[in-house]
Amino acid sequence: MIVVVGDLVTDVLVAHEGPIEHGSDTHAAITVNGGGQAANTAAWLAHAGREVTLVAAVGDDPAGRERVAELTAAGVRCAVRAHPGAVTGSVVVLAGPHERTMITDRGAALLLGPEDVRSAMKGASHLHLSGYPLLHEGSRPAGLAALEKAGGLTTSVDAASAAPLRSVGASAFLAWVRDVDVLLCNADEADVLAGPGPAAEQAVRLTAHVRNAVVKQGAAGATWASRDGNVVSVAPDRVRRMKDPTGAGDAFAAGLLAAWCAGAAPEASLTAGAELGAEAVGQIGARPRQPLSP
Repeated sequence: MIVVVGDLVTDVLVAHEGPIEHGSDTHAAITVNGGGQAANTAAWLAHAGREVTLVAAVGDDPAGRERVAELTAAGVRCAVRAHPGAVTGSVVVLAGPHERTMITDRGAALLLGPEDVRSAMKGASHLHLSGYPLLHEGSRPAGLAALEKAGGLTTSVDAASAAPLRSVGASAFLAWVRDVDVLLCNADEADVLAGPGPAAEQAVRLTAHVRNAVVKQGAAGATWASRDGNVVSVAPDRVRRMKDPTGAGDAFAAGLLAAWCAGAAPEASLTAGAELGAEAVGQIGARPRQPLSP
């Protein structure tokens, strides 16, 4: 079983095809669904056939209950605490064909506590930690507790987001995740953590802190570097029509972890991640499509 620790929020997805007309109207398709990096990764892991538990915090409100129900229906076991008086977090996602910008209210996600993590680790074989709990002071003890309690498990961390990484500082973040088995970051996050340069060089630099580092470059592919000096890069097949990049990195992480935790080598794990990532960008929204009810 894979335990995923992190955020469960409501995504207000604003999918626009052209530039945003500031001060005027911009045509867009707007949907409201479950989101959160950790929750999305858990949903894609379930979609890939893996047993998965999500550890997160929501408000004791209709939005929180809806978010948990969605994941349960998707096959995710939810160890999610509902906090009375708190509001479930929300993210407004401005998603164009090639990039997305997020406006975030973390809400109850900041109330994730060490006790939530400890009670969910029994029976796990792998811990995957979204970087968001580490990047915010309120939830940081929970993120650190997850890594502390992961003795005997394999571990992975997603660096989450470049702006808050810059705020906490690369040295602090890399100290928190030191010696995890796999660190995943996109190009912007790699610039923060490893400094600018080619993805392969950045990944190699990061292996001074973690056992394996993966740098994602979207349509350009991804690179895996290990402490033993092995460096592998995979370029994904061209996506015929990219509809929405939201959740693509979460899907990539799920595909990679599903393969790697089953014993796949780095190249095969990168390929599996790229395949799920391609599935994600070919649809609207950050989660796998659910079959229609009969």
